[in-house]
Amino acid sequence: MAKVIHSMIRVLEENLSVNFYRSAFGLNVADRLDFDTFTLVYLRNAEADFELELTINKGREEPYSLGDGYGHIALCVDNLEAEHERLAAAGLNPRKIVEFNHEGGLFARFFFVGDPDGYQIEVLQRHGRYK
Repeated sequence: MAKVIHSMIRVLEENLSVNFYRSAFGLNVADRLDFDTFTLVYLRNAEADFELELTINKGREEPYSLGDGYGHIALCVDNLEAEHERLAAAGLNPRKIVEFNHEGGLFARFFFVGDPDGYQIEVLQRHGRYK
């Protein structure tokens, strides 16, 4: 059986991205591998084994085009309002909290926030299938 272990995104500035993910979601550097032309940084927290891999291509100066295929990364939290307030107070500009209903019941409560490279992160209230 396969196990999902990480997702990779390309970022321009390592420190800016590492600081964003640490401040916003408590993800810390689990490993950092430096190669001649790129660096890999693996971020994680104690909540799960899944990691976010940041790839920093050396010499790259222009922002990456995210295209129309990328959607978002999702995380769930115990207190959505508190996380929204915390991110807003940190100047990270989370969008408004919305509710998504399905078949007459609450399916999800969430908001989105963008990282320094424009990747979107969905922050969901722990509920239903999002635990």
